[in-house]
Amino acid sequence: MNVLDLFSGIGGFSLGLHRSGMNTVQFVEKDPYCRQILEKNFPGVPIHDDIRTFKYDKPVQLICGGFPCQPFSQAGLRRGKDDDRHLWPQMARIIQEVRPRWVIGENVSGIINLELDEVLATLEGENYQCQTLVIPACAVNAPHRRDRVWIVAHTVSNSERPTYRERTFGASDNKQNNWDKIWDDFRNRCETMAHSESIGIQGGRPSGEQKPKTYGGEKLSMCGGSRENPDFWAVESELGRVANGIPRRVDRLKALGNAVVPQIVEIIGKAVMEIEKNNG
Repeated sequence: MNVLDLFSGIGGFSLGLHRSGMNTVQFVEKDPYCRQILEKNFPGVPIHDDIRTFKYDKPVQLICGGFPCQPFSQAGLRRGKDDDRHLWPQMARIIQEVRPRWVIGENVSGIINLELDEVLATLEGENYQCQTLVIPACAVNAPHRRDRVWIVAHTVSNSERPTYRERTFGASDNKQNNWDKIWDDFRNRCETMAHSESIGIQGGRPSGEQKPKTYGGEKLSMCGGSRENPDFWAVESELGRVANGIPRRVDRLKALGNAVVPQIVEIIGKAVMEIEKNNG
């Protein structure tokens, strides 16, 4: 599967998707430092520097992007659409132009009350059905919580897609059963992500009914449990908690703060790949 990676940052999405067996063919990233990291780690993959001017006319099977969180973040003013960093419409435009089979989006949990319904309504209007998940970084044993909303959308032809009436009152043929199978497969593939009794994934409901379930609970590391492999996340000594003498330290911290957790993306990507394989 070929991937178009928007708001690419330092490549967390593509790292996870590459590990799942996919191939990134294009990045879109504004930050010069992040572009240097992408050039180093993904040599030969073209990078465009402005989502507002980006056009793409080649087929890809998946578009991913952690569109800017500042309009929805609890740490900011939460201005939503009034924030000039509100760039979901640009991602939606590219989805409409390219028409991938899959879309994976990521954002902070603050998006749920401010923008999630509009994101889902836009995708549904383009014949996508959506799953919404809240997955913390500690679900993959990271030593911090870091709740994030993940939006996974899949489309088929209009003739195969259940109508709103069929989704509401029951499909009259096998269409809804086919969709249920896709999302059942997806849920089953992702369940290994969480070590908790509170596992749950939202079904493919129309916008306005989506209430993202959270992977997490008492048994998750940093949520009251213990990590199976703490060394996996060890990146610096416990002594001297200030990282002195590291080149471009501010740029690195900013890039890491904006990055997605690749281990979560990898699990979602593997679920998508398995569904693609099973559905031909």
